[in-house]
Amino acid sequence: MRSISFFTTGKVGLLTSVCLVALSATSLAHAQSAAEPEEESDVIIVTATKRETTLQSIPVAVSVTSADTINQAQVRDLNDLQTLVPSLRVNTNQTSSNATFIIRGFGNGANNAGIEPSVAIFIDGVYRSRAAAGIGDLPNVQRVEVLRGPQSTLFGKNASAGVISIITREPKFEYGGSAEVSYGNFNALVAKADITGPIGDIAAGALAFGINKRDGFVRNLAINKKINDRDRYFVRGDLLINPIDELKVRAIVDYDHLNELCCAVANVKDGFTGDYIRAIGGKIASNNRFGDKVYSDIAPINKISNQGASLQIDYDFGLWQFTSISALRQSKNFSDGDIDFTSAALASAYNDFKIDTLTQEFRLASDYDGPLNFLLGGYYFNEKIDQKQGVVYQKDFRAYTNALTGGATSALALIERALGLPVGTTFQKQGTGTSETMGMKNDATSIFGTIDYHLTESLTLTAGFNYTDDIKKARINIVSTDSFSALDLNAFGAGYLTNLLTPLIGPVNANAVAVKVAGVRCPAEQPKGLPICNPFLGLSVLQFQPPFLNIPNAVESGKTHDSKTTYSFRLAWEINDTFNAYASYATGFKASSFNLSRDSRPFAADFIPGNPILNPPPSKIRSAGLALINLNTGTRYAGPEEATVSEIGLKARFPDGAFNLTLFDQKIDGFQSNIFVGTGFQLANAGSQSSKGVELDATYRPITPLTLTFATTYLDPKYDSFKQSAFGDLSGVKPAGIAKLTLNASASYVVTLGNDQSLTFRTDVYYQDKTQILDGLEGSRAAAIPYTNEINTWNGGIIYSLNNGWELTAWGRNLNNDRYLTTIFPSVAQADSVSGYPSQPRTFGVSAKYNW
Repeated sequence: MRSISFFTTGKVGLLTSVCLVALSATSLAHAQSAAEPEEESDVIIVTATKRETTLQSIPVAVSVTSADTINQAQVRDLNDLQTLVPSLRVNTNQTSSNATFIIRGFGNGANNAGIEPSVAIFIDGVYRSRAAAGIGDLPNVQRVEVLRGPQSTLFGKNASAGVISIITREPKFEYGGSAEVSYGNFNALVAKADITGPIGDIAAGALAFGINKRDGFVRNLAINKKINDRDRYFVRGDLLINPIDELKVRAIVDYDHLNELCCAVANVKDGFTGDYIRAIGGKIASNNRFGDKVYSDIAPINKISNQGASLQIDYDFGLWQFTSISALRQSKNFSDGDIDFTSAALASAYNDFKIDTLTQEFRLASDYDGPLNFLLGGYYFNEKIDQKQGVVYQKDFRAYTNALTGGATSALALIERALGLPVGTTFQKQGTGTSETMGMKNDATSIFGTIDYHLTESLTLTAGFNYTDDIKKARINIVSTDSFSALDLNAFGAGYLTNLLTPLIGPVNANAVAVKVAGVRCPAEQPKGLPICNPFLGLSVLQFQPPFLNIPNAVESGKTHDSKTTYSFRLAWEINDTFNAYASYATGFKASSFNLSRDSRPFAADFIPGNPILNPPPSKIRSAGLALINLNTGTRYAGPEEATVSEIGLKARFPDGAFNLTLFDQKIDGFQSNIFVGTGFQLANAGSQSSKGVELDATYRPITPLTLTFATTYLDPKYDSFKQSAFGDLSGVKPAGIAKLTLNASASYVVTLGNDQSLTFRTDVYYQDKTQILDGLEGSRAAAIPYTNEINTWNGGIIYSLNNGWELTAWGRNLNNDRYLTTIFPSVAQADSVSGYPSQPRTFGVSAKYNW
């Protein structure tokens, strides 16, 4: 695999290309010598114009990974793709569907259904709006393209950080197919097959199906189950109708299903609360990041199904080419599991959502002989999200609070007595907590286009635009059955202190003192004399499921309406047969995203928290009579992202190799930061986040059998402005989770054995330098600074190709067993403890494939 930055001498269709013909591993790994004839595998077919050209013609920073490379590297899904593309990073955390795709340090949307990702995923031109709809195995892949930077004029659906475009093979008008089976450690079994052939004179069809199973590599000692397993299958039908040369119709139907126990959470830091867990009989695999042993009283269930149908129509009018892509899709996702990640039964969370999506794209491209050509397109997106989720207490939570607070003599017991409740009642009922129903409707339309003008034979100027109009309507209904979280500890403390002090100083003075100190937390040791603090405020840490204000309401409409025109300019120069160069400037846009989580709270502009006894200032919500006890502020949604990128690219091709160099300066104003805080998400706009960098890839073929590749990305990321982050003012700080340096290198050596048989030896390495994992913990950036990760993985394989269609492979991924944490978070209801998600260990196996 190699990353490729393309340059243009072609017409507008080259700038809006969404399809490439199959690229062999050899064509991606090295440039052909001048003496060799140019093969079909070294040609790009542009679907908008049906024009062929060489790989040097597209002025877009893009990495292309072929089917052969994916097969040789044993890449099973998009999560593994990052080891082949340095500018791409993929994180999978809370659930199997919780994948975040990051390009050049920009990406978001994990596990919050209200957020469309900044990195858009397309499969055969159809937009997959959430990661859960695109993480399945990769059937019949022809290639995967990773386009870097904002994409608006190339795709109707605006993407502020980049695009991952997967193109599958079309059905063929001759019989053929393949069957493959693979077996590896952890009892990994992958089996898949496909068949293609003609259906009459004008149609061809293809059918593909497969399974992917593996035992878990983490042992849950509490319930004696292995987790982090694989259990997936897919089926896909593809029909191509070509009644006349000018018309081509392609219909695709697909279904995939996942049912896995994912994802294991390791104890990264066992804080002082760990002793209280053990005091009630709970167990923790303390400070054991990569021991692959955990204690959790509930298995982490994940069930995902995706299904859809698409129809693409291409018609060639001669001077114009018309394309229509229509799609209906549905994605269902259910997860349920422990959230304290100990063997004590403290709390669990479930999430059940369904997403229905309708998309329609039209494109009309010209094919004139003159210097000017154009493309004009329209795009419509309609989506409906229905979600049910909740957090519920389990049977041991009361025992845990007793241990924390001191049992029958605690402030908690004192509250219960004052309320006339039997001591031990609070948190006793299993299943209480919050239950939530949420949803969102999204309608978006866009018009986009490009004009391509040849200033000279070697110099081409391109201008493009995209106008997007986006409307979202959200509803959030949260019901809390946690009576303790609904208690007003300020008012309770004031009443308690008033009664306590009245016999000593009289009711008037007692009330004055009580009101004065009602909002003051007590220090570790209470001074002698009159009380100067509220002894109950320390219990507020147990009020993490308070009543929430639902939307829409009289103050908050639950609606956003965004519109924006984005544009791009590009100048491409074919210097000579060896060198091409381009310079470009582009803008991108992503509309507002709603926080569809239990941490959705009113904006500070609409509400000022506080108890009436403390006389808080007036606010819109309080004036409307909507204020709730313990209601706090946060965000309902994050405003739009607006991206800009400047790029300069140089591409060179020599008889024995090639290199591509891209320098870029990319910035997103209003980047939608989505921070997981244990039970929900804090969604906020960073004022501005930028990333300057260099991307370099090179190939060299010193001798005919040997191909060497090298690709690297260097980033200088920064929060230019982020004053209102969950961890204070981060302006001027390097964002966590973004490595400055990533690189991969590969070597492929082919030994010809005669009789059209061969042995291919392939190895590749992936490196990511040390970086801070998370921006902050428990409201503090400093608390997260000690936690870093560094990635060094080595993959390899040997492929024996026979002349009768068989291909035998021995393969290994992460052969050096490099382990790291993908992310961390503050342990739920366990102050001073930290949890995290460990990476996969070494995997290896053998496979046999037959092609006919």
